[in-house]
Amino acid sequence: MENLIKIKADEERARSLVNLARLRYKKISVFDEEKESSLIVEDYYETIKELITAILFIDGYKTLSHKDLIEYLSLNYKGKFNSADLGLIDQLRKLRNGIVYYGESIESSYIKRNKGHINEVISKLFDVCEKKLK
Repeated sequence: MENLIKIKADEERARSLVNLARLRYKKISVFDEEKESSLIVEDYYETIKELITAILFIDGYKTLSHKDLIEYLSLNYKGKFNSADLGLIDQLRKLRNGIVYYGESIESSYIKRNKGHINEVISKLFDVCEKKLK
C-alpha cells in the first residue's frame, strides 16, 4: 500500500463521510432497477468507498487509491470481511470505473444477483464505522 499516508485521526471528517454515505445509500432506493442499474452500481460503490475512507480517517490514514482502500480493509479487518466481500468490492470498483470513464452499461440482472451481498457488505461497513465512532 504505497499510497497510504499516515495522518492524525480525524473522526469529524469520518462522521461527515458516514453521513454522506447514508444519504447516498438511501437515494439508491428511488432508482428504477431496470433502467438505471448503472447509476445504482455507481452509488453502491461510492457508498462503500466513502465508508472505507471513513474507516481510514478514524484509524489515522488516507489514500487516493481505490485499490489501497480495499487492500487496507483486507489487511486490517480480516475477521469482518471475507474474500468474497473483498472480491465484490473490487468488482464494483471495476464496474464503476467502466461506467464513469467509458460509459459502460450494467445489466439489471447484475443488481438482482448481487443486491443481497452488496447490502450485507454495506451494512458491515456502517457497523464498523458506528462502533469506531462511539
